[in-house]
Amino acid sequence: MKIATVVYWIARLLAAVIMLQTLFFKFTASAESVYIFTTVGMEPWGRIGVGVMELIAAILIVVPATAWLGAGLALGLMVGALGMHLTLLGIAVQGDHGYLFGLALAVTLCSLYVLIHDKDKILSRIRSLQKAS
Repeated sequence: MKIATVVYWIARLLAAVIMLQTLFFKFTASAESVYIFTTVGMEPWGRIGVGVMELIAAILIVVPATAWLGAGLALGLMVGALGMHLTLLGIAVQGDHGYLFGLALAVTLCSLYVLIHDKDKILSRIRSLQKAS
């Protein structure tokens, strides 16, 4: 097995595990999640909506045929999360020393790797959609 394939799988699984792990806190309305989404003006609908979208992204990213879709969705979500950290929340949230920021950054990097790895699949899909229209 090639190193690139191993890194690809690690990136996909790491992104999925991080997103799935944080769902518990979003869906149980943990104090930290409520604080974050209240601060950015999106509590409770944003917390629940982002949680649902992260669940979808995590599922898509582990399925080989849809990994690129999951990575694209995850990337969009994480760009939003990083933006909130850099503008409204700060890198450290409630004394976490930047832990949540680091997790969002890790998912961002993993998602970018998956998208770069799957660029031929993405371009092929775009071409097939263009021919169909």
